[in-house]
Amino acid sequence: MAGWNAVRDKVYDVIVIGAGHAGCEAALAASRMGCKTLLLTINLDTIAWMPCNSSIGGPGRGQIVREIDALGGEMAQIADKATIHSRRSNTSKGPAVQAPFAIVDRRKYLLAMKYLLERIENLEVRQALIKTIEKNGKRFNVFSVFEEKFVGKTVVLSAGTFVQGEVVYGKIKEPAGRYSEVSAPEISSCLKSLGFRLGRFKTGTSPRISAEGIQLSEMEAQHPDDPAEPLSFWTKDFNPKGLLCYKTRTTGKTLRIISNHVKDIPLLAGEVLVAGARYCPSIEERVLKNPNRLNHPVFLQPQGVDNRELYIQGLSTSLPVDVQEELVRSVKGLENAVIMRPGYAVMYDFIYPDQLYATLETKLVSGLFTAGQINGTSGYEEAAAQGLIAGINAALKAKEKEPFILDRSQAYIGVLIDDLVTKGVDEPYRMFTSRAEHRLILRSDNADLRLTEHGYKLGLVDRERYLKVKEKQSYIGRMVGRLSDKKGVAIEHDVLDGHIAREIEASLLYKGYINQELKRIGKYRELEKIRLPEDLDYMSLRALSKEATEKLNRIKPSSVGQAMRIPGLRQTDIEALHIYAKKFHVKPKTGASSSER
Repeated sequence: MAGWNAVRDKVYDVIVIGAGHAGCEAALAASRMGCKTLLLTINLDTIAWMPCNSSIGGPGRGQIVREIDALGGEMAQIADKATIHSRRSNTSKGPAVQAPFAIVDRRKYLLAMKYLLERIENLEVRQALIKTIEKNGKRFNVFSVFEEKFVGKTVVLSAGTFVQGEVVYGKIKEPAGRYSEVSAPEISSCLKSLGFRLGRFKTGTSPRISAEGIQLSEMEAQHPDDPAEPLSFWTKDFNPKGLLCYKTRTTGKTLRIISNHVKDIPLLAGEVLVAGARYCPSIEERVLKNPNRLNHPVFLQPQGVDNRELYIQGLSTSLPVDVQEELVRSVKGLENAVIMRPGYAVMYDFIYPDQLYATLETKLVSGLFTAGQINGTSGYEEAAAQGLIAGINAALKAKEKEPFILDRSQAYIGVLIDDLVTKGVDEPYRMFTSRAEHRLILRSDNADLRLTEHGYKLGLVDRERYLKVKEKQSYIGRMVGRLSDKKGVAIEHDVLDGHIAREIEASLLYKGYINQELKRIGKYRELEKIRLPEDLDYMSLRALSKEATEKLNRIKPSSVGQAMRIPGLRQTDIEALHIYAKKFHVKPKTGASSSER
């Protein structure tokens, strides 16, 4: 018992709850920054699991993965070890929207991440179902359902869809965070008792089928790139398996099946009012919104190298299980398909993210951070990015150091977090290149040039990698200077590293646009310097509209620049804030911080 009591009495710098993509990055960041870190998960066998499709990257999300990599995160390098299909997306468009994309062997990805987590210094990984988080002075007491007690200086909550999770197929609902996995219902009650406003979202996944009996001749093959490009800047000897994907389409029969069974889906019949992702709808929602369209695109994606299981991208459904086989077999080429795992929807609670600072620390409870789907987002990449930032800031908080914040002009990660904490969400948030107003600057190929120095200063990137990036930056600068006076310059991509070649080419071809963008960023940063007090009661500013007063008191923007991005504020409201800040000479701050409540 002495050993057991020693574990219980130990005080951690950072406790991370949940070991999805957010939790993994948070735990790795905090431990690498020298903090004693504990990672708690419901099931050690589903760490970093991919319950939906097993793809990573693409427009917007590919930029995020590269930024995680540049800061010293792990997602890209683990994905490269497990890649089975790799290609660069949007190659017919400009460099601002091009991004890497990969499909990984999800079992291999899980095992590689678990192997790493179990061997990182300063990190303990433990299986536990958490029910309560209590603030006790400057520390947290975290309790499991078995009354285990874990004590930490800070907590990162990244529980994903497990917070009051319910799996839905047809009219059947059962408590679960994912199919056949228990949920964490008591965390919602705990958060409500702390004063947080919670909402409820839904997401879904598609059936998995056996590759046996599939009529590939009826489908369009999608080949990977050759040579393929890794997600990470630091992967050497990248040798993906190069498996094919296939594209097919729904038929008129698909439409009839869905129309006949809408009454069997409470989520669509109006019986359950929960918002889902607009940009990743179920096949039922797609058909009902476009009743005259018969041929919706469907993609078959392999799930791994050593199995015959295929994911049907584009056929997410919560139809009754006995109807799903009929649905699948209505798709061209899948007439003889056999389901291995049914599709389902999952409903879950989330925290409205306007209750967070840009550090992802909660405004209500000092030292409590949240990351991932619990903040109202969707996607592995968005979750991993939040986990990285939350883990960094939890570590800095534990060390009593200044927080780390990326703004919208520095990274897609900055856009993601600023959108969440400033604009809030009314549906699961998904990243697109269109959300980043400075996307010409924030290209996937220059993420290392933009962010590696930050990772190095935080202790997440070693000196050797940092010096290589500085050398690369210097080389690109010399090449651009040498070639800038020449017309019709074309860089041979097979001569140089692909990232370097594309960076030189973009710098030359878009020099005028880039200079204009840099001027806009300068103006943006000037507005960010005009600070607003955290404790300002906006009711005291009589020049503000009633709507502005309510929103400003809830969001508590850190600057006039952030206030300008709050939906619904008028120009007169912004002018009033500007006048106030100048009149009272609010001094710039190095970052957001939260106070004891």
